[in-house]
Order: sequence, then structure tokens, then C-alpha cells
Amino acid sequence: MGRILAIDFGKKRTGIAVTDELQIIASGLTTVTTDNLIDFLKEYISKENVELFIIGKPKQLNNEDSESEALILPFLEKLTKEIPSIPFQRVDERFTSKMAFQTMIDSGLTKKQRQNKSLIDEISATIILQSYLYSK
Repeated sequence: MGRILAIDFGKKRTGIAVTDELQIIASGLTTVTTDNLIDFLKEYISKENVELFIIGKPKQLNNEDSESEALILPFLEKLTKEIPSIPFQRVDERFTSKMAFQTMIDSGLTKKQRQNKSLIDEISATIILQSYLYSK
């Protein structure tokens, strides 16, 4: 089995999380600048066996797509073109940023550490991935 890699896509930064090879545990991997996301993914999959991308789908409370979806759709087209060998699935990402922030508080991080937006993005990607794993 290959790893599953989750993407919490953002305008400036994108959080990345990945499973172990048995697809049991979701772990935060890193946060990359969105401009470098495709290059990062190509490099990562050249070293690791990835069989699926999970990409957050931002929704509003009324279940309509959020404004961020307009930024994600062009990325999905580029991803499909640049890395056609790995399929992707979408997962509802509502409240993941709030859950990530609460996770940071529960973990005992200081206020200064909780202001690290890159860490929030990475934790959000992990929550998206864990949500997918639970649903399997």
C-alpha cells in the first residue's frame, strides 16, 4: 500500500499531512508556500509511494462552496495535468482551522506558538486526513 497525502490548500500557504504506509496514522508533514506546491508534491512522490491525494473542500455552513473553492479548482486542474498517475478525493474541511487551533491549546502550546499560521495549516491537513481515514 502507498501513503495517502492530504492537502489543506491556502492562498499563500498549504498544509500537508501524510499517512504511514499502512494508512493507519495521519501525521502532519509540513507547510509549503502555495506557489511551490506542485514542485513539492513531485519531489515527495519521487521519494515516497503515494497512492491518493486528499484535498480539503471548503464549505460554508449552508453547505455551499466557500470563496476559497475558486482558488482550489485551478489547482486541481494543474494537479491532474502535472501528476496524472495519482487520483484525488475531496473531503469537507469545515471547522478544521478552529479544530487545529483548539488542538494547539489542548497541547499546551504558548500563545506565541499558537500564532504560527503554518502550524495551523499543517494540523488542519492532518485533521482532514484523519477525517478521511475515519470515513473509510
